Amino acid sequence: MPQPINKLQLKKLYFSGLSMMQISKKILVSPNKIAYWMHKYKIPRRSINDALYQIYNPHGNPFKIKKIVSKKDILLFGLGLGIYWGEGNKANLYSVRVGTTDAQMILVFRRFLTQICGVPKEKFKYSLMVFKNASTDKARKFWSKTLQIKPNQLGKITQLKPLGKGTYKKVSEFGVCTIYVCNIKLKQWLMAELKTIQYNKDSLFKPT
Repeated sequence: MPQPINKLQLKKLYFSGLSMMQISKKILVSPNKIAYWMHKYKIPRRSINDALYQIYNPHGNPFKIKKIVSKKDILLFGLGLGIYWGEGNKANLYSVRVGTTDAQMILVFRRFLTQICGVPKEKFKYSLMVFKNASTDKARKFWSKTLQIKPNQLGKITQLKPLGKGTYKKVSEFGVCTIYVCNIKLKQWLMAELKTIQYNKDSLFKPT
């Protein structure tokens, strides 16, 4: 039988976020020995997704949900959830995305992400889609000025075929801007909040 590794030490190291490979290097034993005692002590292993999350977020979640106390917080919390409920992408499991032609809506949702969710501004990413009969330069200038970001933060602009005549062209003159944050746990939290208000009317806009 392999020489025992202290159970409390192993649990402490693993639950601190270290991988089995990192633990093996730290205490100078083989990875196979770490795996053996993990199994022997019945220490639950992280899923592949959780392991990857830990690798990309070694210092913990890059966000921190604020405790809602003021009326302004409650209003912003409700607006943020409402915007995501109506305009957010629900299918993507790994990112929080809102796309719209309404610049003010993007600004409010970004404020929700920074002030309520504690997401650092450097975590934000943006994309832009415009119709081919619209000016990409004008659209880029509009969104970069309105959102107060550098023009290159909008990346490569995707051009779409026009959808016919009428007032739609005027409404979409500057295209559809999408703001997004790539974080699976933030997405899970946001979806859980939406389910709460959808299925429990007494908790409407009261964060869990």
